[in-house]
Amino acid sequence: RMNPPWPKGKKLVHLDLKGAPPRIEYLHQLIELFSRLGVDGLLVEYEDMFPYEGELQLLQATVQPTYSREQVLSIQESAKARGMEVIPLVQTFGHMEFVLKHRTLWHLREVPHCIGTLNPHKEDGVKMVMEMLRQVVELHPHLRTVHIGADEVYSLGEGEDSKLWLASTGHSVEQLFLSHVTKVAKAIKEAWPDMNIIMWDDMMRGMSQDTLKASGLVGLVQPMLWDYTPNLNVDKTVSLLEKYHGAGMSDLWAASSFKGSTSVDTCVTCTQTHVDNHLQWLKVAASLSAAINMRGIAITGWQRYDHLSVLCELLPVALPSLASCLQTLNHGEFSTEARRNVTEMLGVSSVEIEAMERTSADESLFPGRRLAELIVEINSLLNSEELRFFESNMLVRGWFSPYHRQRKMVNPLNSILIHSQASGYLDTLQKMVEAVRKEMVNLYPDSTAEEWMEEHVSPVTAPLQRIIDAIPGCVKEMVPYLTKNFRLQHII
Repeated sequence: RMNPPWPKGKKLVHLDLKGAPPRIEYLHQLIELFSRLGVDGLLVEYEDMFPYEGELQLLQATVQPTYSREQVLSIQESAKARGMEVIPLVQTFGHMEFVLKHRTLWHLREVPHCIGTLNPHKEDGVKMVMEMLRQVVELHPHLRTVHIGADEVYSLGEGEDSKLWLASTGHSVEQLFLSHVTKVAKAIKEAWPDMNIIMWDDMMRGMSQDTLKASGLVGLVQPMLWDYTPNLNVDKTVSLLEKYHGAGMSDLWAASSFKGSTSVDTCVTCTQTHVDNHLQWLKVAASLSAAINMRGIAITGWQRYDHLSVLCELLPVALPSLASCLQTLNHGEFSTEARRNVTEMLGVSSVEIEAMERTSADESLFPGRRLAELIVEINSLLNSEELRFFESNMLVRGWFSPYHRQRKMVNPLNSILIHSQASGYLDTLQKMVEAVRKEMVNLYPDSTAEEWMEEHVSPVTAPLQRIIDAIPGCVKEMVPYLTKNFRLQHII
């Protein structure tokens, strides 16, 4: 059954800059594309790519330069010119890894081994969070809304200060969470009285309606309920939203996902998985009581699960997914018409990036298309059985096992065959790697290309290289008359 289209409210796209931050020129092309796809705003998670100043300068990324002040302003200009609002996301409690990893700030952690969670009892911590917010707000003229994060506050209540607080007052971890968020939200309202404040909802999911009512958060914040799964539980999600509304939190947001949520190291996005997530959200919207005011939906595109995890898919390979998710929201289903709109808007033959035909068409409709095609191509080679399980093929298992290598007792003929196969694969990969790298550094910093290669290519090439390196020494032991200058090529 078709659902009604997504009700009124904004459609935001989330830009996660904590990994693979696009070069500014590419970012402008993406903003232009988002606008054509019908996006109303950007939820920008700068993390360490924001040009923090003064005592916060140490938060700036070191593997690549942060965006400059001028560039941060130009992102907003670009969005504003297309009628899109920019909402910065600044973490204020959990997921503060990019802050608390710095040695001089270690003392602000809730517990030493959890580098994402801020100790809520230290005045310095709250002061620092407010200074981060102040710098971000000041570099966003006419800002109306800010997102304060507050998801996944792991290990809260386990620190020494917290244990004392919990013991002496009979308070709960829930109250500890709520008191810190309320403190931050009140400080924001004091500094900028008209600011809307959004926060992630997950830490409040287990709380009773009465606990939320009594928290002081009501009227201060707008919870954003996130669920990125293709099989999202509709009834459970509806009852959560009803609970928040019943507690007096009348402005609510949803958060779905178009990439970066299927597995921690996904390389190529599967459109259907993310479309399914949006179909579930449409069912949620259709089941809500009329009194609930959904302010909009943030379509998230995670680039890392957290500051210290590997890269998820890069944006270019996820653009067909984003376009498909937006069309699904507009049509209430992923209909033939919705699919046709996606293929026409991007100039592609399929909504699934892996099924797309290679073309030499220019990139004006689909910025980053060439890189997306190259990634799909190299990914299918990297995942092929021949490469991934090269060490398990019959020749290697049978005639060049660790046992053989250790004793340098090998069958020279078969070893030479293995060498020639492995070299062939490596050469093919090397050519593809160069093409990918060349295209990637046009859109991303060199450090991103470096990291992407180490994550996806090195684990496949390293075992091949080890075998290639080991063969000559072993063969030489078995063919004694070969000279010092022996090269396998002499025999092959």
